[in-house]
Amino acid sequence: MTSIIIETKIRAPIELCFDLARDVNAHSESAAFSNERVVPPGRTEGLLKLGDLVAFEGRHFGIRQRFVARITVLKPPHRFDDEMVQGSFKWLRHFHEFFFENGVTTMRDTLLWEPPFGIIGRLADHFFLREHMRWFVTTKQNGLKRIAEERVDTAMNNS
Repeated sequence: MTSIIIETKIRAPIELCFDLARDVNAHSESAAFSNERVVPPGRTEGLLKLGDLVAFEGRHFGIRQRFVARITVLKPPHRFDDEMVQGSFKWLRHFHEFFFENGVTTMRDTLLWEPPFGIIGRLADHFFLREHMRWFVTTKQNGLKRIAEERVDTAMNNS
């Protein structure tokens, strides 16, 4: 099993950060750097709810891949979890946690997975997959940070 934890500090209310993290449109915008897009089956717009399926398709390592997850835990505005139901991993769980203190939301993403293909998958995980996952989630979370902080700045300027 492999795990990574990524924390992103965002100057925005916890509710906004929580909703953006489960907004499939914001996901598409924040993952645009990878040409990843939301596809059926599942929710293709709006906020993810408990039990929802969501599917993403994109190219990773030059191969078109589809990842389908189900929202298994939803505790607004502090946590939601998703679990892979279809994709390239043997299994994958993603825990999204949110903490608010002194005007800053900390968005913590914890990913746990088991790579496919036995020893070959474990070697790939060790040599490049783990770092690719860290890069992808960090870059996507920085996109969500930008969206949230722009919304807060716009709201303050319009007040």
